[in-house]
Parts: sequence; structure tokens; C-alpha cells
Amino acid sequence: MNTRERFHACMEYRPVDRIPNHEVGVWPQTRDRWKREGLDPASLHWDWFTGAPELDMDCREYIPVDFGMIPGFEREVIEETDRHEVFRDGRGIVRKALKEGTSGGVRASMDQYLSFPVADRDDFRALKKRFDPATVTRYPAYWREFCLDGWKKRNHVLVLGRNTATTGFYWRAREWMGTETLSYAWYDQPELMHEMMEFIADFTIDVARPILAEVDVDYVFINEDMAMKQGPLLSPSTYDEFIFPHMRRLVDFFKTNGARYVVVDSDGNTEPLIGRLLDAGVDAIWPMERASADMNPLDLRKKYGKSLRLWGGVDKRELAKGPEAIDRHLAELAPLAEEGGFIPTVDHQVPPDVSLGNFRYYMKRKMDLLSGRF
Repeated sequence: MNTRERFHACMEYRPVDRIPNHEVGVWPQTRDRWKREGLDPASLHWDWFTGAPELDMDCREYIPVDFGMIPGFEREVIEETDRHEVFRDGRGIVRKALKEGTSGGVRASMDQYLSFPVADRDDFRALKKRFDPATVTRYPAYWREFCLDGWKKRNHVLVLGRNTATTGFYWRAREWMGTETLSYAWYDQPELMHEMMEFIADFTIDVARPILAEVDVDYVFINEDMAMKQGPLLSPSTYDEFIFPHMRRLVDFFKTNGARYVVVDSDGNTEPLIGRLLDAGVDAIWPMERASADMNPLDLRKKYGKSLRLWGGVDKRELAKGPEAIDRHLAELAPLAEEGGFIPTVDHQVPPDVSLGNFRYYMKRKMDLLSGRF
């Protein structure tokens, strides 16, 4: 099987030579550790979303469409000390960042978010000027001449937009307003929120339309990150009122214009909203965080059946414990692997408490799982 045939067979619960081998990546701090443990960084491709042949990962290609703001905000340093800096980033968010532990431009701790570009309708209408779907630089130059023929003849999986490119409704609104302001806005500014959700759908459709008019894609990834450990950051009734109609409209557009599947990415415990996602036409969820939200793929399959495809679900904490723990954990997932509609991956990037030896063992044993040899 080529990688595209393998992917579609897995998604449709048909026999496969093996399940697709996907992973997300590693923290820069993990890469530093593995280098200390003897890894030559030049021996691996590190963009694991597109695949790594030296680790037997399946290849994926992402159409580089820019769904972000153009132009972005100019980065501005507001305050800087030996330990931290306060700055405005390209999205207009003012952040306080700890310098300690930074590697490869990635910090070991989360930034503190101090302010966001949208507080009310006037702010939003000003920000919308940065989201003109007709901006030509949203697309690769000469993409029809350079890419279209190859996309149509492909044997690999083709995805519209890189991960985090096709941002969804909650994700986009949180970037504009921040979690706290957004949580109040559903109640205090409902007219603004209805306008915002409608705009997000319209904008995403308008940007995607020229590409999908020319070529079909194997899936679209909609990034949401709308949940925490105990559950979603908005209630099902709020989701139904503000987001669901536009989500269904967006998914319908994708599927009637050549996208085979629609996948939603959300951290945390999204279980109370999964029924709504399925009703909107979503096919799969990822990453099913075990470590922070106990999203167990076995339980989800029992509840939702084969209508919900499952991606992720490998608890990163188990990788740090060594071979016996890794074997036990993967053995739990064997029934799902045999049934189909399941692509196991670490439930986020591999953290620095995972040794190089443990990761290599995990990848070897995961290939046994994917190939039906576990």
C-alpha cells in the first residue's frame, strides 16, 4: 500500500498492511537531552508532521495556505530584565516570558498573557482589516504552476494547511480576546460573538475556496483547543448557540468541495462536546490527552462507535517509565489497532523526561502494534 491508500483504509476500517505511523514531534529541550545521550541531530528529520523516513513515519504534505492575519502586528519589546521580557507578539498579544530554560526559541514554561487585541466590537472590526481573504500572499506563489499537477497525481496524504493554520472558532476567538474575556463575552456581548463566529466561518471558507476548486484533499485539520482537564471551556449550550451552526456550515463546505475527512484538534477533555462535533460532520479527534485529561480512546470507542475515528491516545508519561510500562500501555491499545479507525500517537510532543533509549523502544514496539505483531 502507498501512504494514501493506507490512510484511507484505516479511516474506513478496511484491511491495511499496517496502520499509518504518525507522530507530532519533540520539545527542543528533548532534542537537547537526546543529543547529550549520543544522538546526532542531523540523523533525523525533525518535522514529524510531514514524516521521518528514518523512523518509518508515513509522509504527509501540507498545502501552505495562510489563514492568519496579514499583516501581523510588529513585535515590540515593552520591558526586559535578565530574567524575563514583556513584549507584544505578531498576533497583538502582550506577554511576559521567562527567559530561563529557553531552547530553540521555545520556552520551558508558559508565558503570562497580559492583554489581547480585542475587548469589544470596535476592536474586532478594526482587527478584521487584517483578515482580508483576497490577500494574494495567503497562497504560495505560482502554486498552480508548481504544485497542482503533483497534488492531483499524489500517492501520499495531502492536507489543507499546516497544523494550527486552519484555526477554529474557539481557538480564533481566544487568540483575539483571551480566555477570561471570551468566557464573559458569550454572556455580556452576545451580538459581538455571533458576528465573530459568522466571520470566522466566512473567512475560512473564502480562503480555502480557491485551493479546493482545483484539487481534493485527504483531510482538513481544524484546531480548537477548547477544553481543560475537567471539561470544555464553554458549555454545550453555549457551543450550540454560537458555534455549532457555523461549524456545521464550515464542515459541509469542506466535504462538498473535495475534503475527504475533517479532523478536530483540541487539548483537554472534550468529551461533552464530541456528540456536537459528530453532528456537525467531524470524522476524527486528536490528540486525546491521557496525561492531562484522561481521554481514554477505548472508552470513547465504546461510547461513540465507529462513527468517531481516534488519533493520539498514547500517554506520554508512560514513555518515561521504561520498556515494561511501554509494553503494558501499548497492549491496552491493541484492540483498537485491530479494529481500525485509530492512529496512535503520543498525546502531544515528546517531553524531555523521555530518554532517547525509551523513545527508540517505543517506536520499535509501536511499529509492532501498527503491523499487527504486538
